[in-house]
Amino acid sequence: MRATWLLAFGPMAAACASPPPARVPAQASPPLVAESEALADTAPKHDLRLVPPEVYLRTYLALFGGLAPLDVQAKARGADRAQIFDAWDDYVSALGLPDYRFDIPRQTRTQALMIATFERLGVALCDRAVEHDLEADAFGTPTPANERLIFAFDLPKEGELDAAGFAARFDVLHRTFLGYPSALAPPDRVRRFYRLYQEIVLNHAKADPRSRFSPPHAGWAAVCYGLVRHPEFHLY
Repeated sequence: MRATWLLAFGPMAAACASPPPARVPAQASPPLVAESEALADTAPKHDLRLVPPEVYLRTYLALFGGLAPLDVQAKARGADRAQIFDAWDDYVSALGLPDYRFDIPRQTRTQALMIATFERLGVALCDRAVEHDLEADAFGTPTPANERLIFAFDLPKEGELDAAGFAARFDVLHRTFLGYPSALAPPDRVRRFYRLYQEIVLNHAKADPRSRFSPPHAGWAAVCYGLVRHPEFHLY
């Protein structure tokens, strides 16, 4: 019995005791030679389009306070009933939504009137956000920072806003509307918006003093207009 065991496991023990095989040294492979080339067509096959209008409306409602549509309509018109936004009935079909009262179907293609209508709504809400976030109430009390919807920063109390101060505040708006830091945007974006802000502030200071906004508030409203109308916000 013992002899049989040795005969069976003897070769295995000898194999385990033998040295490992020599490793084959790695060698550099010769470069691959292209036998043929195929051009990739990366040109866009469709024009830039809007996503369904419900998505934009939900975005507007969330950005400007998470209100119901009728509350947004009332907020956009304001307590003074200023006609910077009329009523949803005037814009439903232009936004691409169906209106079954008049047998108007849903629009399936983006067109200029649709984009202009979204821009009008965005501009109206930017104006109301300036009033809510940056202007003091009747008692001279500013809106607390944690209750501001869009302009979640403080403005300089005195003097002109320099480029560094603008860039820090612009980054807050850029993240809110476009969803990423302004440092990752094209290099000249902050500079161009700062120039827009400066021009609006300068021109507004020369305008009728009875304007609803102070020059800095008008400048930030214009920056908000630019972001809420930006192609990265609207189109894909």
